[in-house]
Amino acid sequence: MERSLIILKPDAVQRGLVGTIVGRLEQRGLKIIGMKLVHMDEALARKHYAEHEGKPFFPGLVSYITSGPVVVMAIAGDNIIEMIRTTVGATNPAKAAPGTIRGDYAVTIGRNLIHASDKPESGEREVQNFFDAHELLENFNRDTDRWIFEQ
Repeated sequence: MERSLIILKPDAVQRGLVGTIVGRLEQRGLKIIGMKLVHMDEALARKHYAEHEGKPFFPGLVSYITSGPVVVMAIAGDNIIEMIRTTVGATNPAKAAPGTIRGDYAVTIGRNLIHASDKPESGEREVQNFFDAHELLENFNRDTDRWIFEQ
């Protein structure tokens, strides 16, 4: 079973889109196993975006993600990375398909509302950066799961 981290970035929080975005993910059938509101500090932002360090946009990225509260979520399921990224849409909202979160609500790359892990290895690392094991409820059953997943 894969795990993915989702971050609803400061623009999503400030624009009042948290409920809408969480609702879209839940309506898709995705299982949230952890969620919290945090104000990311610079050290955590640098750790999270370490792969981009040295790139011209890195300082702005760190400054932006630490500029206000974010909602972090851990989501678990089979093939979850691909499902989430399809639901979220392309990084560049101008290229994101209508019906995706970015395609419907975002306008620019720098304010694209949401981060989603790009591969299973990243998902595991990112979830561990933001959640302690006791904060994740991986073994609970939702009554709707039998209507979403093949048994």
